[in-house]
This record gives sequence, C-alpha cells and structure tokens, in this order.
Amino acid sequence: MLLDTNALYWILKGDPRLGPSAREAVERAPSLLVSDISLLEIAIKVSVGKLPAVERLPARLTGLGFDRTGITDGALERLQTLPVLHRDPFDRMLIAHALTESLPVLTADAVFRQYGVRVVDASR
Repeated sequence: MLLDTNALYWILKGDPRLGPSAREAVERAPSLLVSDISLLEIAIKVSVGKLPAVERLPARLTGLGFDRTGITDGALERLQTLPVLHRDPFDRMLIAHALTESLPVLTADAVFRQYGVRVVDASR
C-alpha cells in the first residue's frame, strides 16, 4: 500500500485524523510504501513553515519498517497522460505511481478515486 503524504504525516505524528480502520489497514498491510515525492513534499512544507519538522525522517521510516520507493519511468510517463482532475503536483505523481504499479493508496483525498485508484480511506 502506498501512503499519501498526509497519511504518512499523520502516522508519524500520531495524529487522530488517521482513523481506526486506517490504522488497522496499516498494521495488516504486507508492505507500506513511501514515495520519495512525499518526502520532498514534507521537506518543502517544513522549509516554508507549513509543517513542523519530522526529526530524522529517513531513519524513522526505516524504524517503522516502511519501504521507500522512487519515481519510476513508468509513473512519469503515466503522469503525462493523466487528466487534470487534481491540481496538486505531488498527489498527481502519487496517483500516477499507484496506477502504474496497481497499488492501493492510503489517503483521505477523495479525488484519487476519480482516477480509478484503489483507495483505503485514511480518515476512517
């Protein structure tokens, strides 16, 4: 399961917006993938003051057993053909990645479904 940036941040911060069913899905998932695009988004938001820093982020991901994934050529190609239903470039890249690799995404963003992405609702 691929984690949307918000879902990842909620997990890392113990945020109650991550719902109980979502927590259960995280615990049951055979693997949890974190895209480098999410790490980029977090770093940018921290640098402009939109989010508090996550100390030792890469080490925390490793400690939690999350697998990191980069931006693949297939996802880049898919991104170029996506309709513009979502304006956020980070989310669009996650959507392209999920579609290319047939991955479900843990997200509270309903727009992901409009692209045909299998969604696990992070807010439930």
